[in-house]
Amino acid sequence: MHEHEIEEAAREQAAEIRAQGEDIEGLERFTLKSVGIDIGSSTSHLVFSKLTLRRKGAGYSAKFVVTAREVLFRSPISLTPYSTGVTIDTEKLQAFFHKAYEDAGMTPADVDTGAVILTGEALKKENAAAVLQLFAHEAGKFICASAGPNHETLLAAHGSGAAHVSEATGKTVLNVDVGGGTSKLALIEGGTVTQTASLSVGARLVAFDDQGVLTRIEGPGEQMLNSLGIQPRLGQPLTPEQQEAFAGLQADVLLQAISGNLGHAPLTSDLFITELLETTAPFHGADHVMFSGGVSEYLYGAESAGYGDVGPLLGPAIRRRIEALGKPGFLVQPEEGIRATVIGAGEYTVQASGSTCFIGSPDALPVFGLKVVRPYTGGGDDFQTAVKRALNKFDLDRYGPGLAMAVAVAGKPDYQICRKLAEDVATAVQDANPAVPLYLVLDQDMAKSLGYILQDELKMTRPLIVIDGIDVGDLDYVDIGRTMGASEVVPVTVKSLLFPNRAGKYFEEE
Repeated sequence: MHEHEIEEAAREQAAEIRAQGEDIEGLERFTLKSVGIDIGSSTSHLVFSKLTLRRKGAGYSAKFVVTAREVLFRSPISLTPYSTGVTIDTEKLQAFFHKAYEDAGMTPADVDTGAVILTGEALKKENAAAVLQLFAHEAGKFICASAGPNHETLLAAHGSGAAHVSEATGKTVLNVDVGGGTSKLALIEGGTVTQTASLSVGARLVAFDDQGVLTRIEGPGEQMLNSLGIQPRLGQPLTPEQQEAFAGLQADVLLQAISGNLGHAPLTSDLFITELLETTAPFHGADHVMFSGGVSEYLYGAESAGYGDVGPLLGPAIRRRIEALGKPGFLVQPEEGIRATVIGAGEYTVQASGSTCFIGSPDALPVFGLKVVRPYTGGGDDFQTAVKRALNKFDLDRYGPGLAMAVAVAGKPDYQICRKLAEDVATAVQDANPAVPLYLVLDQDMAKSLGYILQDELKMTRPLIVIDGIDVGDLDYVDIGRTMGASEVVPVTVKSLLFPNRAGKYFEEE
């Protein structure tokens, strides 16, 4: 296909699909009930919500967004039960959630959608995958995401509201999610999470009973206690003074990570479980820092009760160090703290990619639950670096099964733009298994043009599906159906982990 033919085909098909949009316009509003379940290393909980969604913008491809969210029920926060040090006690966990459903007056049949997230140390337990499948099957219709450290960081940055604050204000926000076993850092620029990192700082790296006798010691906790000259032993007490010193050391470590000043901090560098944030500016160039996670409840004064760990000491210790910086307005408050990682459920968005889509391999459809990888080049990264960053958010190092690559195209999609994008995409997936289909999701009507270039000009042989006119983000999951009848229109369902847009509440006076 020649250059002028590709451009003409794109123009004709774009006009066709826009005209067809009138046929499916009309359902402008709907409601659903959702449940979000968070099984963390320290605590577990759930939230039931009633969601109102309205179409954003005009036309068939406009995305439904949440315009109202009513919390129907919040469960108590429960300690995550373990039958052994490496196994989650599924019976006790089931009993807790069954009781929560009963107290809420809900059954799985009442739930339209939702998310179950397994995070932190809980994700590493021997039966983690079985736990996910159990709750996915029992609790209703779910997006199941077993969040690795970088993915969990991404979820927390959106759940706390930090991403929306950044988008609404144009400011750079550093979200710090401090949980039981890890602290997760997300740098957010213009509403987009551009970098993530995670380190072993958390409230429950050691746990103790009411008398201070140690009942649990994680490796990083022992390492930090040893650096204080303390040799912890199960069954032996950790004195109040030692608990205070341990919390203070963790707060110091976290402040070093937040400030980016790691030149003389070998312990802090050693505690990172991912790569460091790649910035040299003080505080990574952040205008604001926001905290989420269980420890944030203590940092902001929303919680005082203890759970047999150093959370009640760690939160205030972090806050004192932030306030001592003398940076007015630097610390801002989130909408969600401990519930940031999952504060809602799946938002179902039905869209349609029309006759500009490229179905190079019909046998690759239908496909369900593709995780969206969205390269972000707005910060000046080249396409390959952006793809690596996007994959890294999900703890992946290359394109593989179960993924869809979403690309936003700037400017008019002429042949030169299509060709350059095709070359970039081909390079980005060249190390992937050639049998793995490439699913591309584009925001502009150029799928057919891009598909022809990839297949005919660049001789890509892997199964190829390119859809367009679809708006997705880097927390979305995509289902793509078969073509309908003789046409090339395919139904597309976009499922997003749900996070509220309520930036106006984040800068209330403390």
